[in-house]
Amino acid sequence: MSEQVKPLGNRILVKRMQAKTSKGGILLPDSAQEKPKQGEVLAVGPGKLSEEGDLQKMHVQVGDLVLFSSYAGMEVKTEGSDVECLILTEEDVLGILV
Repeated sequence: MSEQVKPLGNRILVKRMQAKTSKGGILLPDSAQEKPKQGEVLAVGPGKLSEEGDLQKMHVQVGDLVLFSSYAGMEVKTEGSDVECLILTEEDVLGILV
């Protein structure tokens, strides 16, 4: 997946976590449940350029579990894959889960 999409600038590619079943074991349809706001970082861009032209280092790394806001990023599905991913800017990431 990460070989097919390479983020540019301060963007990251995140695989959204799978929806969980309810406490009673019932899986709600996609339209009735809120999408998870957590995901795993699959790819990271090189970083953002400052006004002086210096490259600012990214704080997230491939493999990090991150928390992001509900409407952040753009959904992406690559050809031949049914995995739902998001392209986010680093500013869309609220925190790294440890």
